[in-house]
Amino acid sequence: MSEREIVCDDLGAALEDLRGQGFRLDLIYPADDPHTAVLAKDDESVRLTTRPGASPPTDRLPPFVGEFVLTRAGSSVGQGRAGMLYRDLIPSRLGGRYIASHISIPEGGPVSDWVHFHKIALQLLYVRRGWVRVVYQDQGEPFVMNEGDLVLQPPGIRHRVLESSAAFEIVEISAPAVHATYADDRLELPNGSNPGAIFGGQRFLRHVASETPWTPANGGEAQETEAEVATGGLAEVRTLRPHNGEALNFGGHGGELVFGFVLDGSATLDYRGLNEVRPADAFAIPPGQSWRLTHPTPDFRLLHITTAPLD
Repeated sequence: MSEREIVCDDLGAALEDLRGQGFRLDLIYPADDPHTAVLAKDDESVRLTTRPGASPPTDRLPPFVGEFVLTRAGSSVGQGRAGMLYRDLIPSRLGGRYIASHISIPEGGPVSDWVHFHKIALQLLYVRRGWVRVVYQDQGEPFVMNEGDLVLQPPGIRHRVLESSAAFEIVEISAPAVHATYADDRLELPNGSNPGAIFGGQRFLRHVASETPWTPANGGEAQETEAEVATGGLAEVRTLRPHNGEALNFGGHGGELVFGFVLDGSATLDYRGLNEVRPADAFAIPPGQSWRLTHPTPDFRLLHITTAPLD
């Protein structure tokens, strides 16, 4: 197959032009700020890019670099894949190991997505606001995710975003930070149901918040998920809230990522000083370090994610 590169100023416009000529999209990257796409038609392949010198994604995980990160709400938002808006929650990417994104779709309705998959080590999505309708390989008919719901997307599982409410928001954690979105124009979803299917050593998980009880945790209460089982011990995910205004306490975590995203309310993050954290603020704590959240408001809610070493 012959290959050529086209350097352009506007990836979206050039992409639509080539697709109008009959080219199919094979892959695009990165999702939060797409600058390169590969398309094919007959025996011709085209690499379309706005950054000709950018390194392509690899299947290797960059070394983990732990550090304290505090990202405030209102930080810059960029145009991402399929018309979604992305806000970077860990700008340093912890050495390129992880990307955490606060993704939003301001206008509701159909999403211009397609059946696709990712070559990743870990990918988690948690709904903060609104609802979204999605469909996944081997998981039956499309379903709706509401506030507090979570899915674990195992490596390689085909999926598609169909539509969303207005003002929809979701938090996504992926490793590695830079990875491609691969189109699959051969598989039509839904494709039946095989809920026990394993993808890359993990199984799909759909966590439904409305069906999950609150149990004691960290001095408060938590809605736990089955992410640890579904990932084979790679990740734990929970929603936390305080009990009677008491502090939430966290011991040193022995893995890699220690991530928090404030869903609602406010509290004081007690780690290397005192920092008030408010809705849509996010932070990462280096592994092995103790920390706590004091003076939480009654409506305080925290998305808390930790991972084991992904290697």
